[in-house]
Amino acid sequence: MMTSLRVMWLEILLTSVLGFVIYWFVSRDKEETLPLEDGWWGPGSRPTGREDESIRPFKVETSDEEINDLHQRIDKARLTPPLEDSRFHYGFNSNYLKQIVSYWRNEFDWKKQVEILNRYPHFKTKIEGLDIHFIHVKPPQLPSGRTPKPLLMVHGWPGSFYEFYKIIPFLTDPKSHGLGDEHVFEVICPCIPGYGFSEASSKKGFNTVATARIFYKLMLRLGFQEFYVQGGDWGALICTNIAQLVPSHVKGLHLNMAFVLRSFYTLTLPLGRHFAGLFGYTHKDVELMYPFKEKIFYSLMRESGYMHIQATKPDTVGCALNDSPVGLAAYILEKFSTWTKSEFRDLEDGGLERKFSLDDLLTNIMLYWTTGSITSSQRFYKENLGQGYMAHKHERMKVYVPTGFAAFPCELLHAPENWVKFKYPKLISYSYMPRGGHFAAFEEPQLLAQDIRKFVGLLERQ
Repeated sequence: MMTSLRVMWLEILLTSVLGFVIYWFVSRDKEETLPLEDGWWGPGSRPTGREDESIRPFKVETSDEEINDLHQRIDKARLTPPLEDSRFHYGFNSNYLKQIVSYWRNEFDWKKQVEILNRYPHFKTKIEGLDIHFIHVKPPQLPSGRTPKPLLMVHGWPGSFYEFYKIIPFLTDPKSHGLGDEHVFEVICPCIPGYGFSEASSKKGFNTVATARIFYKLMLRLGFQEFYVQGGDWGALICTNIAQLVPSHVKGLHLNMAFVLRSFYTLTLPLGRHFAGLFGYTHKDVELMYPFKEKIFYSLMRESGYMHIQATKPDTVGCALNDSPVGLAAYILEKFSTWTKSEFRDLEDGGLERKFSLDDLLTNIMLYWTTGSITSSQRFYKENLGQGYMAHKHERMKVYVPTGFAAFPCELLHAPENWVKFKYPKLISYSYMPRGGHFAAFEEPQLLAQDIRKFVGLLERQ
């Protein structure tokens, strides 16, 4: 009896303390913006003349020499046999990797995939000393008297602009793909500098805020004073930073991942299962977050080792990955397995082909391999996390633009609505998605497109 009373009083005390913390956080609300500033990330000193602002057509190309070099390196790959019954619990299973490598070497047609990449118009333009690559897809047809809604979509790691190829038709030509034509978009998908065909920074310190500023300048250069933004992974943070830099230019922000670590709600996790209603958690939130040890603590420990490496010494592992296409494939494709659904680690093939085709997965790998960009892409972690994520001003700031959020059930960390609303007070749309994981646009393009359209519809009716 006495033990039960002690537990009860301890819970009351903890709840009271959390209530005070909630009041303290909420009472500190202050609407502010990030300073826009400027930068130069090209080699050497900034030129004195005006930067070339021309927009140049670009085309993805390949050659027999490039393909032959790839094949020679694949032929020399050395793989370590997996442990018995290890499946994907030790990382990428080398027995299944042999099958992927065989397909890559003997059946994958990179020249055909290059043609697919070139189906959308590609461009490059210089901004802050860097050659920025992007695709710009306009609607093939528009209802009479209508103009398309500009939408900037930003990828993350280890993805690429290619993640958006299958969602673009649902956004630019919805009527031909079973959706209504009340929302027709003009889509711009840039490569983050240091990824794919966008030039990497020559200077230290190139982070998400610098990227956000460059992408804002890109949209202005394309003639858009107001636009929508959408992203997941790094793209979610870059789009958030754009909204923090120039909120008056962002009509709406749609995310499928949220960086909401600095919230009093994270303190409620140990008690949330028992006091779900008190902390504003729904039954679905509880289902996605508990048991806490397995679904949050152990899951984050298991899936975040790469992050520590890339946030501290990215160039070391980059040397190996940039030299070995097979090693690069294993390193990246493992993320497309367990980040799509954590239970896929129990399968011999990591469940990769349940959600993606090998052609699509290998095309994404080739965008890292042919551009030699894996090391520079990994440096993005050091620039953003090397001094600790909490050290950045933007992480302590809220976002005061209309926001929509798609909560995919297999995302690495579920973000309940109250977590998102704390960071994004103008949250007007929050959706529990029926299926899907981290690479939402790549895995469930129609679902994500429908949620973007739902958000824009709610916003425009307000």
